[in-house]
Amino acid sequence: MIALIQRVTQASVTVDGGVVGQIGPGLLVLLAVEKEDDEKKAQRLAERVLGYRVFSDEQGKMNLNLQQAEGSLLVVSQFTLAADTGKGMRPSFSGGAAPEKAQALYQYFSECCRQQGVTTENGQFAADMQVSLVNDGPVTFWLQV
Repeated sequence: MIALIQRVTQASVTVDGGVVGQIGPGLLVLLAVEKEDDEKKAQRLAERVLGYRVFSDEQGKMNLNLQQAEGSLLVVSQFTLAADTGKGMRPSFSGGAAPEKAQALYQYFSECCRQQGVTTENGQFAADMQVSLVNDGPVTFWLQV
């Protein structure tokens, strides 16, 4: 399971001209589910995302996690992060989970975050989404379990 996290001042997802999820300060999480992933991995990745210290403290050092910074999450499914780009000029998506499994683990990941008291918004799984964000920093990290 892969999460590309971006610290944002704001982010939103639009589908068919309508906003389906939006946050103010927090993290935009682009989430990919791979074939071997399960609920245990989803829970572990949620713990890492919520605990990762990417927000500045009073001294300007990245010492605060999302909850300490009182931020929100916007979780967007992003199967292309699971692509194998090692050969040729075309990505292979053979490592990605089947859509039914991917959707279930995507929803489970989001629910794990909500259960920790974090305001969590979502994109729309398998939709053609337009994602807008203001990356704060810019600060972007790749987390994988």
